[in-house]
Amino acid sequence: MKSLAPHASPRPGLAFWLLVLFLFLPSFSVEAGAPPAVSPKRVVFLGDSLTAGLGVDVEEAYPACVQRKITAAGLPFVVVNAGVSGDTTAGGLRRVDWILRQPVDVLVVALGGNDGLRGLTPALTRSNLSAIIDKARSLYPKARVLVAGMRMPPSMGPDYTKEFKATFPEVAREKHVGLIPFLLEGVGGNPELNQADQIHPTPEGHRRIGETVWATLKPLLEASAAAVATPSGSSP
Repeated sequence: MKSLAPHASPRPGLAFWLLVLFLFLPSFSVEAGAPPAVSPKRVVFLGDSLTAGLGVDVEEAYPACVQRKITAAGLPFVVVNAGVSGDTTAGGLRRVDWILRQPVDVLVVALGGNDGLRGLTPALTRSNLSAIIDKARSLYPKARVLVAGMRMPPSMGPDYTKEFKATFPEVAREKHVGLIPFLLEGVGGNPELNQADQIHPTPEGHRRIGETVWATLKPLLEASAAAVATPSGSSP
């Protein structure tokens, strides 16, 4: 069964080490004696090779596209790309504790595609997604969470594809989190927007995914920024 990434695990590249530095180096002021700089709010994308941007430059992957939109909108958030090629929901659950060692204000869970392509039971995917959300909430109760929906090709069979598609809105509803209905809306199955493997998007495909994510993420970030800007007890 074909995975969203090659079976051989690549050696950690520049993007991985930048993520390590970003997560674990403290913020500081360059001016001697000045108070520490306030850390920006973090939007963490926990995903697989689609999030990591396999086959394209890291600055072309959809999380980077979203960061540019955040910057253009003047919103005080920074994107952390925590995508790992070949990851499943089980893999995401195993490493989410490491990701959560630094504050998370918004968590976008974009996992499940590899579960489906491997024919894993949707019940297992549902359980793992729920556990990831529970872990994030236990450490950061005020964090917002979005789940990105995925779908399987018809070749997986009508019963499986139907149950798999329903998994993501069910988790979002049960856990009271936001939902991006389909991460690959307008991109999945379009040969012009995917690389030769017809699984991983081209730079233009990633730009389209960024638009899809932004449609759901933007109002959430705007509301969060407004809540911070409005003093407690005052009218908006």
